[in-house]
Amino acid sequence: MTKSTKGTLLPRKLAKNLTIVGEQIKLARLRRDLSIAQVAERATCSQLSVMRIEKGAPTVAIGIYLRVLYALQLDEDILLLAQKDEIGRNLQDLDLKQRQRASKKTE
Repeated sequence: MTKSTKGTLLPRKLAKNLTIVGEQIKLARLRRDLSIAQVAERATCSQLSVMRIEKGAPTVAIGIYLRVLYALQLDEDILLLAQKDEIGRNLQDLDLKQRQRASKKTE
């Protein structure tokens, strides 16, 4: 039985972004002069998982990404995801611009 790869196909832009993230994680590891084995041991995952992260494989679980970031002392970087959300804020602002009535005055 062959394994289905339908769920692993990403739009080109997302695949590119995942590759960039993998390269950045690899550079962070190399700057710290750590081997893949050392990062895998600290992140309590396999060396294969670390290698797949560094290559931008879309099938690596987010939890393993977090453990690898933690092993590299970059775990706070995850808080930067979706921080700006310009589209969502613009939509929210459009909703706030609806005309509102003044409250009724009681005499």
